[in-house]
Amino acid sequence: SVVAPMYITKISPTRQRGVLGSLQQLGIVLGIFVSLLVNALLVHVSGGAGTMMGPMMTWQWMFLCMCVPALIYGVLAFTIPESPRYLVAQGRMDEAAGVLAKIDDAEIDVNGQLAAIRASLSADRKPSFRDLIGSNGRLKPVVLAAIGFMILNQFTGINVIFYYSNSLWSAVGFSEKDSFTITAITSLINIAATVIGMTIIDRVGRKPMLLAGSVGMVVAQGGLTVLFGTAPMVGGSPVLGPVSGPLALVCANLFVVAFGVTWGTTSWVMLSEMFPNTMRGAGMAVGTATQWLSNFVVTVSFPVLLGINVGLVYGLFAFFAFVSFFFALKCMHETKGVALEDMRA
Repeated sequence: SVVAPMYITKISPTRQRGVLGSLQQLGIVLGIFVSLLVNALLVHVSGGAGTMMGPMMTWQWMFLCMCVPALIYGVLAFTIPESPRYLVAQGRMDEAAGVLAKIDDAEIDVNGQLAAIRASLSADRKPSFRDLIGSNGRLKPVVLAAIGFMILNQFTGINVIFYYSNSLWSAVGFSEKDSFTITAITSLINIAATVIGMTIIDRVGRKPMLLAGSVGMVVAQGGLTVLFGTAPMVGGSPVLGPVSGPLALVCANLFVVAFGVTWGTTSWVMLSEMFPNTMRGAGMAVGTATQWLSNFVVTVSFPVLLGINVGLVYGLFAFFAFVSFFFALKCMHETKGVALEDMRA
């Protein structure tokens, strides 16, 4: 989670950094889709996630399938070159020059770029987590921005769509098989949204995409808040009708599109771009840890809140989407076209 987006950013030419950096998110959403598709197929074959399928239960086969991409990833990791900025930091200038010439097909001034990288790294000492703290003893503004950015990335509720989609749609009246199918379709929409985001990120810029995405998420999550909040309760759970059910699906997928095109595509790109070279590794580590911690909070709290009031849950997601607009407006700086050596804390 830390190394992959940072590595992509470090080896990408400035003019293509957005689209190449967003390959991280494309890989994530493709993985989600394949995972959900495999799960849906296994459920359709066996009849249920808790059904025996040969020597193991269906859900156990779901977990076992994850060994395949992990093995492929591990083998292919041996084939990639080292980051030129890491090589410069280690004093391996000739190797860094070779990598720079290899990864950028344009005619670049390799020696000039090496000099810029070396100057930005403050070669008198090695980078550390102390670089995240300013002279006043507090976290630097860019670190605080990254933390808030990744919290809001999760608190708008995107992963609830995929973690709990099956349970949610089953709870409001859809069958288990239909719920798995709906989730797989939503994941496919997420892929399409990510591809759209990749095609525009280097033209539109990061910040305009974040602002537009926040507006879309507020509308979509607000719609889900109203639909679930006004649905009749049966056995303690809201039940969607023939009109509200399809409307809820539309709102859920509208949210996925709004997030996928904008916040989903830009989050890993901006997190890996926004730090100066001297603190990029430590900053990425803090930002990524914040993302996963926020993910954990949403994951463990959603089932509890779901049992209280579904409308309340989506109301909270809509609130954080609203907050994300003003956060992006005030706290996030445009990184489009800015060289990594020119990033400031």
